[in-house]
Amino acid sequence: MTWSLDARIPLHLASPEEAAARIEAARQAGVKLALLIPESLQGVATQGLPSAAFAPDGPRHAAACACCAGRPPVSAALDRLFQARVRGTAPWFDSVLAVVTDTTCRAEVETALMHDPLTQARFRPGF
Repeated sequence: MTWSLDARIPLHLASPEEAAARIEAARQAGVKLALLIPESLQGVATQGLPSAAFAPDGPRHAAACACCAGRPPVSAALDRLFQARVRGTAPWFDSVLAVVTDTTCRAEVETALMHDPLTQARFRPGF
């Protein structure tokens, strides 16, 4: 018998239209949720959930390449969420819901999950 334990935090994707229903379903299931949102939705109420915003800026090169000089905004936002969780400055959460407004946002979240080593170490695709 083979056992596998993946302790990384699952990250799910949802459109803005699906987000409210997904948040309510998580609450009813007892899942403690955090939100990853694009800056364009920053003024929207997060319903008291821990959240971090990112600025979608289109396709980028690999993480920490010389011309981009840093990690993608999605990875940095996920870092902020994770650090707040670990340090206790935000309520504990078991899962992250990334609200993606368009294909660019979706691609950036998926790219961070697939290509950023630190993001991969902390989060796993839940979609």
